[in-house]
Amino acid sequence: MTAPEPAFRWRSIIAPALLPTLLFTIGEGAIIPLVPSLAAQVGADLAVAGLVAALLLVGQLIGDLPAGWIVARVGERAAMLGALGAAGLGIAIAALAPTVALLGLGMLVLGASAAVFALARHALLTTAVPAAYRARALSTLGGVYRLGLMIGPFLGATIITVTGETGAVYWLAIGALVGVAASLVLLPDPEGLLLRDRDVERAPVSPLDVLRTIGARRDVLARLGLAALTVSALRASRQVLLPLWAVSIGLGDAQTATIIGATAAVDFALFYLGGWLMDRFGRLYTAVPSTLGLGLGFIVLALSASADDPVAWFIGVAIGLALANGIGAGILMTMGSDLAGRTDPALFLGAWRLILDAGGAGAPLLLAGLTAAFSLAVGAGVLGALGLAGAGMLAWMIPRHLPRDR
Repeated sequence: MTAPEPAFRWRSIIAPALLPTLLFTIGEGAIIPLVPSLAAQVGADLAVAGLVAALLLVGQLIGDLPAGWIVARVGERAAMLGALGAAGLGIAIAALAPTVALLGLGMLVLGASAAVFALARHALLTTAVPAAYRARALSTLGGVYRLGLMIGPFLGATIITVTGETGAVYWLAIGALVGVAASLVLLPDPEGLLLRDRDVERAPVSPLDVLRTIGARRDVLARLGLAALTVSALRASRQVLLPLWAVSIGLGDAQTATIIGATAAVDFALFYLGGWLMDRFGRLYTAVPSTLGLGLGFIVLALSASADDPVAWFIGVAIGLALANGIGAGILMTMGSDLAGRTDPALFLGAWRLILDAGGAGAPLLLAGLTAAFSLAVGAGVLGALGLAGAGMLAWMIPRHLPRDR
């Protein structure tokens, strides 16, 4: 027989895990919808603006491999403080950038720092939260991320309206980072707070251990990881596609930020339902409907390119995509935690997030390429078809790799 798991209290994860995530994401959420507009201000056309926006996700991909090693090596708090410093540097480079290349470099650095920050939180909850509550806890983390993406654009729109300067959102992002740093310094160490009742040992690790983990777990990473990659691709493309589409139909910066912030509220409202469904019925019952909805939404947006009222179609599709994304809150993190186990999971989670962020970085680059070669509508349609294929792959792979869903 196995010993019963220590009792889990929801309030135990608020201060150490959720508050810093909320503040960090508010700053990130203020910038993301406006990257195409900021790129246009330094001379980028629509396709190049899409490429600059994609560099944020490329940075996350670059940061994933060292992130797993860094978190396993130095611990969650130290890794996050380092990530905050790097994020501040990236924002400063972007704010002062006179050229598209420097703006892209700033987005690259910001994305890499976000990878370390996200993996640290993911690894902490994987270790600290009992398996029976895992999906709800990670969906809550995903919901907090969505809350930040909802608040950030609204605050950004307010600042732009007051100052008349799109670049003022950089100051909001810096303020959010200062808030995260204060929470990490002033609040108790999250690892000590959440893991004090658990027997968790950290083995010495090296950067090569992440690569060894990829080799040892290559079967599941190549199969279920590839299926999950399509979800990451659609989510990342959504963050780039909607601002680009808004620019293409002539919406202003404040309008764009307001609409995307409003759809983020829809996204946020569903996070706990998705987690409950996963804990109650299994991962399959949110992963497939969410991916299917995202794919169909992209296809509808592509078909609306010649509509008489493009703004109304844009708002409707943005809400539909938010519904589909919201029901799948936390699904990728939950599957990764299921596969990683609770003893020092950072190395596997680094490999898992590397696979996911490969889709997250590659899909916006594909969108930028298709936009340059054909049109934004063609890019949206191709990614929508990828989503339909991904839903089928998840329906096939999840029962074969996650014991709960067999």
